Amino acid sequence: MGVPLSPIVSEFETEEQASSHDLWFRKKVEKSLANPGPGVPHDEVMARVEAIILQAELEQRAKA
Repeated sequence: MGVPLSPIVSEFETEEQASSHDLWFRKKVEKSLANPGPGVPHDEVMARVEAIILQAELEQRAKA
């Protein structure tokens, strides 16, 4: 699928950036877990993602 990522190499240039992203991500997860509404079934999510990917592929082919 690609080159495996090293667990030692950071995606961020500084510890401050890494900490900021970690805090943002944790808040997003907490908000999602606290949402009392119904979840979206896995099959529905996958269908949406596949449609987005297909549309992007079609747009790329149209540009070529």
